[in-house]
Amino acid sequence: MSHSKPKVTPFLMFQGQAEEAINLYTSTFDQSEILSMMRYGPGQPGTEGSVMMASFSLHGQVFMANDSNIQHNFTFTPSISMYVTCDTEEEIDRVFATLSEGGGILMPLQAYPFSEKFAWISDRFGVSWQLSLAKR
Repeated sequence: MSHSKPKVTPFLMFQGQAEEAINLYTSTFDQSEILSMMRYGPGQPGTEGSVMMASFSLHGQVFMANDSNIQHNFTFTPSISMYVTCDTEEEIDRVFATLSEGGGILMPLQAYPFSEKFAWISDRFGVSWQLSLAKR
Protein backbone atom coordinates (compact mmCIF):
# COMPACT_ATOMS: atom_id res chain seq x y z
CA MET A 1 0.00 0.00 0.00
CA SER A 2 1.54 3.26 -1.12
CA HIS A 3 1.15 6.36 1.05
CA SER A 4 1.57 9.79 -0.47
CA LYS A 5 2.79 12.40 1.97
CA PRO A 6 -0.05 14.78 2.86
CA LYS A 7 0.63 18.50 3.13
CA VAL A 8 -1.14 18.80 6.50
CA THR A 9 -0.68 16.06 9.10
CA PRO A 10 -2.07 16.08 12.65
CA PHE A 11 0.84 15.79 15.10
CA LEU A 12 0.29 14.49 18.65
CA MET A 13 2.93 15.15 21.30
CA PHE A 14 2.91 12.89 24.35
CA GLN A 15 5.10 12.65 27.42
CA GLY A 16 5.97 8.96 27.55
CA GLN A 17 2.68 7.48 26.32
CA ALA A 18 2.98 7.84 22.53
CA GLU A 19 3.42 4.14 21.78
CA GLU A 20 0.54 3.14 24.08
CA ALA A 21 -1.72 5.73 22.43
CA ILE A 22 -0.71 4.73 18.88
CA ASN A 23 -1.38 1.07 19.69
CA LEU A 24 -4.83 1.97 21.09
CA TYR A 25 -5.78 4.10 18.09
CA THR A 26 -4.58 1.64 15.41
CA SER A 27 -6.33 -1.26 17.16
CA THR A 28 -9.58 0.73 17.54
CA PHE A 29 -10.06 1.89 13.96
CA ASP A 30 -10.36 -0.40 10.93
CA GLN A 31 -7.90 0.02 8.07
CA SER A 32 -5.28 1.47 10.38
CA GLU A 33 -1.57 0.78 10.74
CA ILE A 34 1.69 1.97 12.25
CA LEU A 35 3.77 3.28 9.35
CA SER A 36 7.04 3.97 11.17
CA MET A 37 8.40 4.26 14.69
CA MET A 38 11.84 5.53 15.65
CA ARG A 39 12.90 5.32 19.29
CA TYR A 40 15.41 7.23 21.34
CA GLY A 41 18.58 5.22 21.87
CA PRO A 42 21.25 5.37 24.59
CA GLY A 43 22.85 8.80 24.91
CA GLN A 44 20.15 10.55 22.87
CA PRO A 45 18.22 13.47 24.39
CA GLY A 46 14.99 11.50 25.04
CA THR A 47 14.21 8.65 27.41
CA GLU A 48 15.75 5.50 25.93
CA GLY A 49 13.10 3.41 24.16
CA SER A 50 10.51 6.20 24.04
CA VAL A 51 9.15 7.40 20.70
CA MET A 52 11.37 9.93 18.94
CA MET A 53 9.07 10.07 15.92
CA ALA A 54 6.25 7.87 14.68
CA SER A 55 3.68 7.95 11.93
CA PHE A 56 0.49 5.95 11.74
CA SER A 57 -2.72 5.98 9.74
CA LEU A 58 -6.35 5.71 10.81
CA HIS A 59 -8.68 4.97 7.88
CA GLY A 60 -6.04 6.43 5.55
CA GLN A 61 -5.53 9.66 7.54
CA VAL A 62 -1.85 9.93 8.45
CA PHE A 63 -0.87 11.17 11.92
CA MET A 64 2.52 11.82 13.45
CA ALA A 65 3.38 11.47 17.14
CA ASN A 66 6.28 11.56 19.54
CA ASP A 67 7.23 11.58 23.20
CA SER A 68 8.54 15.02 24.07
CA ASN A 69 12.00 14.92 25.58
CA ILE A 70 11.22 18.28 27.25
CA GLN A 71 8.75 18.46 30.13
CA HIS A 72 6.15 21.13 29.53
CA ASN A 73 3.19 22.59 31.38
CA PHE A 74 0.59 21.94 28.70
CA THR A 75 -1.19 18.97 27.24
CA PHE A 76 -4.06 18.32 24.86
CA THR A 77 -7.19 20.47 24.96
CA PRO A 78 -10.68 19.79 23.57
CA SER A 79 -10.35 22.98 21.52
CA ILE A 80 -8.79 20.73 18.88
CA SER A 81 -10.38 17.35 18.36
CA MET A 82 -10.35 14.44 15.95
CA TYR A 83 -13.72 14.30 14.16
CA VAL A 84 -14.65 10.75 13.17
CA THR A 85 -17.61 9.82 10.99
CA CYS A 86 -18.64 6.25 11.85
CA ASP A 87 -20.44 4.19 9.22
CA THR A 88 -22.51 2.01 11.55
CA GLU A 89 -24.01 2.07 15.05
CA GLU A 90 -21.80 -0.90 15.95
CA GLU A 91 -18.72 1.10 14.98
CA ILE A 92 -19.67 4.27 16.90
CA ASP A 93 -20.64 2.22 19.98
CA ARG A 94 -17.33 0.28 19.87
CA VAL A 95 -15.14 3.34 19.28
CA PHE A 96 -16.98 5.28 22.01
CA ALA A 97 -16.53 2.44 24.53
CA THR A 98 -12.85 1.94 23.69
CA LEU A 99 -11.72 5.57 23.59
CA SER A 100 -13.79 6.83 26.53
CA GLU A 101 -12.44 4.13 28.88
CA GLY A 102 -10.30 5.94 31.43
CA GLY A 103 -11.10 9.27 29.79
CA GLY A 104 -13.95 11.72 30.02
CA ILE A 105 -17.28 12.33 28.32
CA LEU A 106 -17.74 15.91 27.12
CA MET A 107 -21.05 15.16 25.33
CA PRO A 108 -22.75 11.79 25.95
CA LEU A 109 -23.42 9.33 23.13
CA GLN A 110 -26.97 10.14 22.04
CA ALA A 111 -29.09 11.90 19.41
CA TYR A 112 -28.57 15.64 18.87
CA PRO A 113 -30.24 18.06 16.44
CA PHE A 114 -27.16 17.82 14.17
CA SER A 115 -26.64 14.03 14.37
CA GLU A 116 -28.80 11.01 15.12
CA LYS A 117 -25.93 9.61 17.23
CA PHE A 118 -22.96 11.66 18.41
CA ALA A 119 -20.47 11.86 21.29
CA TRP A 120 -17.55 14.07 22.23
CA ILE A 121 -14.99 12.37 24.44
CA SER A 122 -11.52 12.82 25.80
CA ASP A 123 -9.45 9.62 25.85
CA ARG A 124 -7.18 8.56 28.71
CA PHE A 125 -4.28 10.47 27.10
CA GLY A 126 -6.28 13.71 26.91
CA VAL A 127 -6.84 13.59 23.14
CA SER A 128 -10.34 14.78 22.22
CA TRP A 129 -12.56 12.88 19.75
CA GLN A 130 -15.91 13.81 18.23
CA LEU A 131 -17.75 10.72 17.01
CA SER A 132 -20.69 11.06 14.66
CA LEU A 133 -22.84 8.42 12.97
CA ALA A 134 -22.94 8.94 9.20
CA LYS A 135 -26.27 10.17 7.87
CA ARG A 136 -28.27 7.41 6.22
